[in-house]
Amino acid sequence: QVQLAESGGGVVQAGGSLRLSCAASGRILKNYNLAWFRQAPGKEREFVAAISWSGGLTTYADSVKGRFTISRDNTLTTLYLQMNSLKPDDTAIYYCAADGQTRMTTDHSLRDNTRYGDWGQGTQVTVSS
Repeated sequence: QVQLAESGGGVVQAGGSLRLSCAASGRILKNYNLAWFRQAPGKEREFVAAISWSGGLTTYADSVKGRFTISRDNTLTTLYLQMNSLKPDDTAIYYCAADGQTRMTTDHSLRDNTRYGDWGQGTQVTVSS
């Protein structure tokens, strides 16, 4: 099990940028698929972006493609989400998640929240219009 802690959320005006971080404690994130999900008030948690354990595959929700970028640091202890051109619809609590199963790593499967067993507590992002 890996413990995850998000940071970097805040209040930003529409069109602005934020970079979220997700720090792992206790182990490096080698051989983990990693993802960001978000949940807005009154809505279900939805997929945002994911990166495969090898780093060779990244995938994004259509709503954020071209605006958000997921990445990992070289020490494999921190996951990032760079968010540009933010919109009020991006307002949500953002969660990072980790999955230690390297099998069946496909674009489709990385979007499935049920494959992720480790989750952070979330960080609030509010985009004002």
